[in-house]
Amino acid sequence: MNTAERIYQLLQRIEDSILLIQSQMGRITCSEDFVYSQEGVFTLSGICMQLIFIGESVKVIDAKDKSYLVKYPDIPWTAIMGLRDIIAHEYHRIDEEEIYAVVTNDLPLLLNQVRTMKTDLQGDLY
Repeated sequence: MNTAERIYQLLQRIEDSILLIQSQMGRITCSEDFVYSQEGVFTLSGICMQLIFIGESVKVIDAKDKSYLVKYPDIPWTAIMGLRDIIAHEYHRIDEEEIYAVVTNDLPLLLNQVRTMKTDLQGDLY
C-alpha cells in the first residue's frame, strides 16, 4: 500500500468517526447533557473514544508524510493531536463544555476538509 492509499484510509476513518459522533448528538443539546444522566456520560465516553481515533489518525498521517497536512492550514492539526493526548492520558482534564464545542463547532469543518482531502487524493490513487 502506498502512502496516498494509507492516507486515504485514515481520512476515511476520520470521516466515519465524525459521522458516528454526529449520529449520537441528537440527544445532546448542551454540554450539561453529558453529565446529568448515565446516558449522557456514556455518550461523552463514546465521543471521546472517537476523538481519540481521529487524533491518532491525524498523528499517523503526519508521521507518514510531514508535508501533507501543511497543505490544509485551515484545520488546527496540532490541536487535534493534542486533544487526543489529553483524552487518552489526562482523562481527568476532560471538560464537557470543550468537548461539546469541538463536536458542534469544529467537527463539521473538519468533516468538510477531510472530504476535500479525499477528493484531492483520488488523483494519486488511480
